[in-house]
Amino acid sequence: MGMRFTVLSSGSTGNATIVQSDEAAVLVDVGMSVKKMEELMRERGIAGHHLDAILVTHEHSDHIKGLGAFARKFDLPIFANEATWAALERHVGKIAPEKRVVMQTGETLTFGDLRTTSYAISHDAAEPVGYVFEDEDVKLSLATDLGYVSDKVRKMIEDSDVLVLESNHDVDMLRMGHYPWSTKRRILSDVGHLSNEAAGEALCYLMTDRTKRVYLAHLSLDHNLMDLAKLTVNNVLEGNGHFFRKDEFPLRETYHDRPTPWDEVRRKQAYPALDRVQRL
Repeated sequence: MGMRFTVLSSGSTGNATIVQSDEAAVLVDVGMSVKKMEELMRERGIAGHHLDAILVTHEHSDHIKGLGAFARKFDLPIFANEATWAALERHVGKIAPEKRVVMQTGETLTFGDLRTTSYAISHDAAEPVGYVFEDEDVKLSLATDLGYVSDKVRKMIEDSDVLVLESNHDVDMLRMGHYPWSTKRRILSDVGHLSNEAAGEALCYLMTDRTKRVYLAHLSLDHNLMDLAKLTVNNVLEGNGHFFRKDEFPLRETYHDRPTPWDEVRRKQAYPALDRVQRL
C-alpha cells in the first residue's frame, strides 16, 4: 500500500486527516464530534481502533472539538507541543498521563514505517504547527491555518509529492462579508489564513516536477467557493508561467461535509528534480 491519506473534513466547521502506511495510521486533528468522526471514517472503511496516535496542529475548536472524547474512546495517545497542551488541556477533559505526549516543534516522530516532522507556522494560536509525512521516498505535506508561507515553512513543504495547502478565502468576498472588521483584519493578517491569491503565489515556488497533486483546503464557507479557489490559483500559476494539460491539472478538492477519496502518495516514474535532490 505504501502511504495514503484521506482528508475527512476541512474548513471552519471541523478538520481531520488520516495518514496511513503499511504499518501505522495516525489522525491529524479531531475537529468534530466523535459521532461525526466515526461517520466520516466509516465512509473510508477505517475505524478508531485502526489508529495509532492523534497529532494536534493547534488548539482552535475546529481542530480539537472531539479530541478528548475520541482519544478516550479509542485509548489513543495525543501528541502536541507544550504550549499547545497548555492551551487545549482545559477543553479536552481528563487525559491519562501516559496518553499525554509532549513533543517538540521540529521533532520527527516515527510510527512503524511512517515518519512525521512538525514545523512551526504563523497563526494566532499558542504554538501552531503543520506536519510533513514521509514513508520510504515519498513526501506528503499538510499546510493549513497559515498567515503566510515563511522561508522556513517553504523549506519544509516544497518538493512534496502531494501537498494539502490552505486556500481559505477570496479577499473581495471577505472584505464585503458580514464579519466584523476586527475578524476580517485577523484573517487577512500574517497570523490569519491564506487567500486564494496567496495560495497560488506560494505554489509557484512550492511545486516542483516531483509534485503530483495539490489539495486546496480549509476553504471558508462564507467567503470562498471551491471553483473560485481553483480558478484563482490556476490563474496565478499560469500568470507565472506554470501551465498544465487538462489531464495533468494538479489541483484537487477537499470538503467540509465529506471525506476525500483515499489517495496513495507515489513518486512519479521520472522527473528532472530527482537529480537536484540527490545532489543536495
